[in-house]
Amino acid sequence: MMMSQNTLFGLSLLPYLGFLWFLTRSQQTPRLALIGFYMTLVFVAVTIPAGLYAKVHYGTSLANIDWLHGSAESFLTLANILVVLGFRQAIAQLKDQGLSSGLKTSSISGQKSNDSQTASESNL
Repeated sequence: MMMSQNTLFGLSLLPYLGFLWFLTRSQQTPRLALIGFYMTLVFVAVTIPAGLYAKVHYGTSLANIDWLHGSAESFLTLANILVVLGFRQAIAQLKDQGLSSGLKTSSISGQKSNDSQTASESNL
């Protein structure tokens, strides 16, 4: 038995909604990236009516109507940009935290070694 394309598309939303639920619940995903993942649902919401419009008005699939297809795909592009920028921002923040904690550690260890050196010199 072969499933229709529409049925398969509808079923594919279930795992994605589960993915979004877990990402949101974990509270570990960068906010901008999470918005990007949700924006993918906006892309789906725009693509469905655009596909119906292409079928009714032009008598063909959405992929064959460049201006309409490109307009719908721009939502996916925006979603992908938000995901990338969100993770890029999170990585930059982690690097900054690592650098600042690394500086604190080296300045503390530098202070200890200077104190040790001063104590050694006073013993001489």
